[in-house]
Amino acid sequence: MKKLLFVFFGLLSLSLTAQELFVATYNIRNKNSWDSINGNVWQKRYPVICGQINFEQPAVFGAQEVLNNQLNDMLSLLDGYGYIGVGRDDGDKEGEYSAIFYKKSKVEKLDEGWFWLNTTPDKPVKGWDAACVRICTWGKFKDKSSGKNFYFFTLHMDHVGVVARRESAKLIVQKVKEIAAGQPVIITGDFNVDQNNEIYGIFTDSGILKDSYEDARLRFAENGTFNSFNPELRTYSRIDHVFVSPEIYVDNYAVMTNCYWVEGVDTAKESVKGHDAPQEIDFKVYSRRLPSDHYPVFVRLKLP
Repeated sequence: MKKLLFVFFGLLSLSLTAQELFVATYNIRNKNSWDSINGNVWQKRYPVICGQINFEQPAVFGAQEVLNNQLNDMLSLLDGYGYIGVGRDDGDKEGEYSAIFYKKSKVEKLDEGWFWLNTTPDKPVKGWDAACVRICTWGKFKDKSSGKNFYFFTLHMDHVGVVARRESAKLIVQKVKEIAAGQPVIITGDFNVDQNNEIYGIFTDSGILKDSYEDARLRFAENGTFNSFNPELRTYSRIDHVFVSPEIYVDNYAVMTNCYWVEGVDTAKESVKGHDAPQEIDFKVYSRRLPSDHYPVFVRLKLP
């Protein structure tokens, strides 16, 4: 009898573990000359971004501000990931992607699509008072371990247009209802509104979504999600969100504040010793850098 109970609870535990779904959202910051002048060089940044992703191994993650050459750089280093997405400016390769990356060994892509955040969602034009053309990408996936299907959306709302953000939020909720049709859904992205903004409420008051931060059983978030490439800054604002269907269980939520170090003009030429450290350890003073001006958000979920 004891053996039977042991086997039963062991299988139950495996079943629950198999339903876990690890997801993320990451605004990687577009590659531009101004950032490079200021020391935030893409060639230095993307190996750190990809290294963290490869270590964490989210089954699916949304990435924003991805230019086509950045997409190819990431694909060259990411371990076993496919992607969904197009450039927002022409529906092909021009402009930033709101890309969905998925671990092919963990999930199967069943369907894909995208729409623009404007009054004509099938056309790449600016919407309302937006400063830029904006796009939302979606995919339908099957979790290979549990056999369950879910939808995953990722987007980047406008950084200037308040009307555009408000109307985009309404459009996204409408599209989620149409596309996912009541099935489990995860929405990630840079929403450019924090948890205190009334536009955030369009999602959380929709009846079909909840904020994974608020619902998480365990939470590790020592900072907000935007850092302006300055590791000394602290904020409570979260503008990168992971919204999920009410029936999805949120186990863990984290804002990951990893950084890297580069040699700079102020780098100490001589080795220094640490306080209360073994004297065999040599230190040099390097500049501390962040791989993006946003911190990534990682969330462990369980599908219903």
